[in-house]
Amino acid sequence: MIERRLFGPEHEMFRDTVRKFIDREIRPYHEQWEKDGIVSRDVWLKAGEAGLLCCTVPEAYGGLGLDYLFDVIVFEEIARCGYTGPGFLIHCDLVATYIKSFGTEAQKQRWLPKMVSGEAIGALGMTEPHAGSDLKNIRTRAVRDGDDFVINGQKVFISNGQMCDVLVLAAKTDSSKGAKGITLFLVDTSLPGFKRGRNLEKLGLKAQDTSELFFEDLRVPADAMLGEEGQGFALMMTKLSQERLAQAIRSAVVAEEVIDYTVEYTAGREAFGKTIGDFQNTRFKLAELHTEAVIGRVFTDHCIQLFMDGKLDALDAAMAKMWLSNLHCKVVDECLQLFGGWGYMWEYPIARAYADARIVKIAGGSIEIMKHLIGRALFDARKSPRTAGR
Repeated sequence: MIERRLFGPEHEMFRDTVRKFIDREIRPYHEQWEKDGIVSRDVWLKAGEAGLLCCTVPEAYGGLGLDYLFDVIVFEEIARCGYTGPGFLIHCDLVATYIKSFGTEAQKQRWLPKMVSGEAIGALGMTEPHAGSDLKNIRTRAVRDGDDFVINGQKVFISNGQMCDVLVLAAKTDSSKGAKGITLFLVDTSLPGFKRGRNLEKLGLKAQDTSELFFEDLRVPADAMLGEEGQGFALMMTKLSQERLAQAIRSAVVAEEVIDYTVEYTAGREAFGKTIGDFQNTRFKLAELHTEAVIGRVFTDHCIQLFMDGKLDALDAAMAKMWLSNLHCKVVDECLQLFGGWGYMWEYPIARAYADARIVKIAGGSIEIMKHLIGRALFDARKSPRTAGR
């Protein structure tokens, strides 16, 4: 495998801390969490105590003020082990980032210290039954009433929905303005009118709670607005590249790990008087997958560096999301085949990896949306001399 020059000694020391935390606080309990459909709140508090949550949050708000690579390490190591229950990525990389980037000083002081400690769990409330990738068509409404907004509507497929204490909620404040009529709110989920629906039963990600959420005359103060009224869609667009990068990071790690344990399995499993790894088909298939995984890793790390330099654009993020999502699904499918019937058994990690993989082509923008963005950029480049060299 290639040398990853992004990470210094301090990062690798932290990686060791994360791995020990996973062995101690996640590995023994994850199977039960899969049966329960939800993790314990204790693991959030323990992760906060260990310094694993919201690593980039400044010290002024209770964080460690570290660089983005520390968050990356947490996401990578949990993904490497196949533990999908703790929704740390959404909490740290998305919700805390929204608050840190667009929140008022009062909002930061109220929520970020509790998110760092694990006392408050964050979720994003954007997807609706009739609006997935097309966020302009959300129907949840927030109507001004004096110094408050009254919110009515529904969200679905909300990760951390059963546990969240704070929700970054997208709502229409002016239905006549399309995308410019969307506003973001920081919703305290203890308020009357906030209702949790079902913990949805999914194909994969069995230990991660994913919910329907309902808002019935939920009254929030105007100072719960995140950013300015009508700026919600624009703010969401500024964070999509980061969300898609996070998905690529997870897919890159899972692809590598699945290939590694498939090599180990096929090297020991015998058929027709020799190991499965002795067959040319096995070696050729794994050689192809390994090569593609290395290519994906190089591009993912390139995008991480671009992000840290403030240069990651929507096109690079879309390409990373598309390539790594497709590779992720290809790897788990073709590697499962090499396990034969055992690959279909839930006790084998490859079965879990297969079930967990399919969402990556949908979440964070579908593969079709990524293709649209990339294709549009190609043709726009022909019209603009400034971008023709991309």
